[in-house]
Amino acid sequence: MIHLYEVIEKVKDLKTKEEKINFLRKNESWALKDLLKGSYDPSIEWLIPKGKPPFEHNLGESIPTTLLKENTQFRYFVKGGPGQKMMKAKREKIYLALLEGIHPKDAELVISMISKKSIVGIPKKVAKEAFPGLIND
Repeated sequence: MIHLYEVIEKVKDLKTKEEKINFLRKNESWALKDLLKGSYDPSIEWLIPKGKPPFEHNLGESIPTTLLKENTQFRYFVKGGPGQKMMKAKREKIYLALLEGIHPKDAELVISMISKKSIVGIPKKVAKEAFPGLIND
C-alpha cells in the first residue's frame, strides 16, 4: 500500500505540470483530495492550532494505520464539522492520536495542512487542474 507522503514525494520529482496532474489523478484518493483541499481552500477553517504539537512520532516501520484510512478524522478538526461541538481538549486529543498513529511523514503533511502551508511540488494551480471543483477560491 502506498502512503500519501510517497505520492507527494513522487509528484515533487516530476518536471512538467501535465506529468504532475496525471500522476495525481492516477493516485486519486479521498485522503489526497482532503489534503489538497485542506491546504489550499480558503473556505476550510481549522479548529486546531497551527504549528507542530508535542506528540510522539510513530516509527515508520510499525505504523498501526495510514492516512488513507484516517483522513475521515479531519471532519472533527474543521469549522462547521462535528468537532466544533466538542470540547477543545477532546478535539485536540483526537488530533494527536491521528498524528501518532500514522507514518511520521504523513503526520508532517497533516501539520502543514492545518497550518495552510503550500505543498512542495504541488502548487495550488496544479491541484485545481488535477481535481476541478475541489478547491474554492
